[in-house]
Amino acid sequence: MKKGITLKILGSLLGLGLITSCEKEEFILVLDVDGNIYKSVVIGTQTWLTENLKTTKYNNGVSIPLVTDNNEWSTSTTPAYCFYNNDSFTNKKVYGALYNWYSVETGLLCPDGYHVPTDAEWDTLLEYLGGQYEAGGRMKEIGTLHWEVPNTNATNKSGFSALPGGQRTKTGTFTGIKTCCRFWSSTNSATSWARDRSLFNDRTVVGSDGWDKRNGFSVRCIKDYP
Repeated sequence: MKKGITLKILGSLLGLGLITSCEKEEFILVLDVDGNIYKSVVIGTQTWLTENLKTTKYNNGVSIPLVTDNNEWSTSTTPAYCFYNNDSFTNKKVYGALYNWYSVETGLLCPDGYHVPTDAEWDTLLEYLGGQYEAGGRMKEIGTLHWEVPNTNATNKSGFSALPGGQRTKTGTFTGIKTCCRFWSSTNSATSWARDRSLFNDRTVVGSDGWDKRNGFSVRCIKDYP
């Protein structure tokens, strides 16, 4: 079974102030096994997908367990995903899915040729965007259509287009949609903890911390390199 399909189209990167190699660049459209299409963007030496992951299947075609019950979510130490408020109709298209870290640990979430970034790969991105205290504004989608006011200093100059998908806590509670996004890294912090990056509507700093692996966070994929 195909893991993913990559399609090439031409597009303009005008307005993405940190991408300066030339006026016209080749965009890559990436198709996951569910048929979701994502656009990618080059930021420094890295290529990132510009949307939160939405897939309900691993890249080998096997279904990821959907867990809606709070008690089951809070006690699970195996892969699981959900949509915010268990409402895929309202939240899937814009904000994507929320995955616990046990699903990240499989190494099978992202489309073929992409992976969940390591802690070091997140650091590389933030350094290129001016450091963790400035990068948030350059990563967040502009305006208040999806982010709540004030969406502080959001310019999206990187083209990363961070979206505030909120989170599902280790107890199963949903919180934070439109005010924050938390992205998993693939890096362990401790036996039951893993690293993340977080952005908020009222600040430009990008947070970094260790979180219980039962939490449900968004996932952004980064392109593999030889």
